[in-house]
Amino acid sequence: MAKKRTAKTQKTVSKRILALSLIILGLFAVLLARLIWLHVIENRAYTEKKDDYTSVRQYNSPPRGQIYDRNGKVLAKTVVSHNFVYTSLQGMSYDDYEFYADRIVHVFDVDPDQFSTRDKQEAYMTWTGWLDPEDERYQARNLLSAAQRELLDSGEMSESERYAALMKKIGDEQISEMSDEDLAKAVIYQRMTSNIAAGQESVILEDVSDADAAYLVEHKTEFPGFDVDFGGWKREYPYGETLSDVIGTVSSSTEGLPADKLEYYTTRGYQLNAPVGKSGLELQYNDLLAGREEISLVTYNSNGLAQTEVIQQAQKGYDIVISIDIELQQTMDDVVKSTLQSNAGTRRRENFSSLFMCMMEPENGSLLALSGYQMDLETRKLTYFASGNYTSLVNPGSSIKGATVYMGLTEGVVQPQETIMDEVMSIGGEEFGSFNNYGPVDARRALSVSSNVYMFNIAIRLAGGSYVNGQPLSLPNDQETFVKMRQYYSMFGLGNATGLDIPGEVDSYVGVGSNPGLLLNFAIGQFDMYTPVQLMQYISVIAEDGRMYEPHFFQYAQEVNSEEVVDMKTKNLKNTVPEGTEDNIKVVQEGMRACVTDGNCGEKLKNLEQPMAAKTGTAEVGDWTTANLVGYGPVDDPKVSFACSAPLSSVNSKDVAPNICGSDVVPPVLEKYFELYPVK
Repeated sequence: MAKKRTAKTQKTVSKRILALSLIILGLFAVLLARLIWLHVIENRAYTEKKDDYTSVRQYNSPPRGQIYDRNGKVLAKTVVSHNFVYTSLQGMSYDDYEFYADRIVHVFDVDPDQFSTRDKQEAYMTWTGWLDPEDERYQARNLLSAAQRELLDSGEMSESERYAALMKKIGDEQISEMSDEDLAKAVIYQRMTSNIAAGQESVILEDVSDADAAYLVEHKTEFPGFDVDFGGWKREYPYGETLSDVIGTVSSSTEGLPADKLEYYTTRGYQLNAPVGKSGLELQYNDLLAGREEISLVTYNSNGLAQTEVIQQAQKGYDIVISIDIELQQTMDDVVKSTLQSNAGTRRRENFSSLFMCMMEPENGSLLALSGYQMDLETRKLTYFASGNYTSLVNPGSSIKGATVYMGLTEGVVQPQETIMDEVMSIGGEEFGSFNNYGPVDARRALSVSSNVYMFNIAIRLAGGSYVNGQPLSLPNDQETFVKMRQYYSMFGLGNATGLDIPGEVDSYVGVGSNPGLLLNFAIGQFDMYTPVQLMQYISVIAEDGRMYEPHFFQYAQEVNSEEVVDMKTKNLKNTVPEGTEDNIKVVQEGMRACVTDGNCGEKLKNLEQPMAAKTGTAEVGDWTTANLVGYGPVDDPKVSFACSAPLSSVNSKDVAPNICGSDVVPPVLEKYFELYPVK
C-alpha cells in the first residue's frame, strides 16, 4: 500500500516538475523572443531614443553659392573664413562662461567694431547684469519707467517684454558706458550661452587671423569647448557699392536668422543659427544659394567632452547667374552719380536730390542695369539707391502720352491723320495748354512736340464731352473714364507691380479726387504715379509691338564648379495688346521716333549713331518739375529700352532748365551699351 502511494506521489511530482519545466521553458522562450525583438527588430528605434536623451543635433551651413553677372563676373562670392566655435560642456556654471569669455578677450584680437548694433545693445544688458545690485544701472533697470519697473517686480512683465522695452532705449550713450574690453567680453559671453539649451555649436568670432587660429589649436586644453572651424565662410562683394542694395546682404554666422524674417525662414526649415539672405537677391534666391546643411550628432563622453558624428553631409549652394552687365552697370552708376553731384541743389535745381535710371532687353525682360542715388542737400552726402527704381514712385508726366494716344486711337475718339489745333484752351475761366502753341497736330506730331492739348481732347471725348471755349467742361462719363484710362495704362504695365524677381517692389500711387478736370491731368501723366521700372516696362511694350515681357534678374542656377544647369528662367509673355490694334502701336512708335529726329528729345539723343525712339516727360510738382525720359532702340530691331527719372530736378517755368535725363544721363549710358553690344 505504501509502495503504491509512493509511486503515485512520485508520478504526481514528476508531472508537476514537467509542467513547471515547460512553464519555465516557455517563459525563457518568451524572454528570448523579447530580447531578440528589442536587440534586433527595435534596436534602431531604441538607439534613436537613447540618442535623443544623450546627444544633440548640430547644424552647420555649407558654403553659399556665388552670384555672377551675365558675362561670368563674380558679384557676390564666398571665401574661406576661420571661425572660433564653442560647444558648451556639461557642468559649466555661468561664472565659468564669464571666466572663459574674459580669457578669449585678453588672449585674442577681438575688434569691437565688428559687432552689430544689436550685439552691442544685448551686450549692455549682459554687462549691467554683472554690476553691483546697488548700482542704479543694474540689469538696466534705470532705463525702464516707474510703471515698467513695477510690472517687472510684480511678475506681470515677461522677460521678452523687458527685452523689447530695453532694446528701444539702449543707444550710443548707454553703449559708451562700457569699455572696449567690457563690450567684447559681454558679446563673447552672450554667444557662448546662446545655445546652452540646444547644446549646439555657437560661432564666437568670425574670420579670425591665421595666427589666432593656430594659437587656439595649439592651446585647446586651455579653452575647453572651443575649437576652430576651418570650413567657415564669409560673403564678399567685389564691386563694393555698385548694385549693393539690389544684390542685398547675408546674415553672419553669429547673427543667424534675422529677427524680422524669423517666421519666413523657420517655416522653411532653417535653423536659428543659419546665415541667410537678409535683403535683395540674396533673400529672393536664398533657397538656391544656401545649399543643404551638414547635420552632426554631438554626444558627450565620460569626461564631459563633446564628440561629433556627421550624419548628413553638406551640399554647397548653387551658383546663380543674373542678367546684369556689371561693366554697363558701373558706367551707369558713374554717370548718375556725377550728374547728381554736379547738379543737385544748384541754381534752378535747388530741390533736386535723387536720380534714377534703368535698362533692359525689351524682347525678353532681362534687366541690364539699374542705378540710383540720393543726396542729403545739407551735407551733400550721397547714398546709393539703385533699388529706388522699383521701390520709389515718380510723377511720369508726358512720358506716358504714348499710352494715351494708343487709347484714343483704339477707342476711335481720334484718327491717325486727324489734326487738332494745339492752342490754349479756356475752360471755365481757366487756361489749359501745351508748353507752346503748336498749331495743328496729328497723333504722331502730338507725341513729337508733346502736345497737352491733343491729350486733353482724347480725355474729353472719352468721357462723352466736348470742348466749348470759355465754358466749363461737361463730361457725362467722367467716372467711368477714370476706370477705362487705368485699364488702358495697365496694358502697358503702368500702375501694376511688374513682377520683378526681388523683394520690395511697389505698384503705384492712385491719384486722389474725382473732379472731371482731373481727367485732363491724368491724360498727360499728372495724376497717378509709377516706378521707373514700370516706365521702362511701358516703353518696352511699345518697342515690342504691344507685347509685354516680365522684367527679371534671374537667368539660371547651376552646380558649383559645373556647367550643369538646375534651374533656368524662360521669358514670360505677360500680356499683348488686343488683336487688331497693332497699327495703333505703330503710330505711337512713329511719334516717338519723330521726337528724336525732330530734336524734341534732346540733341544728344538725336546725334547718337544708332536710331532711337523716345519720349520726354516733365511733370509739374508744385513749383518744381520732375524730368523723365523713356525710349528704346535701334528702332528697326529694339535691343535695349530705358527709363530715366529725375524727381524735382528743376524749377517749373517756361524758362525751365533742360531735361537732365536727355542732356546728361541717358546719352553716355547708351553710348556704352552700343560699345558693349554693337549692332550687327
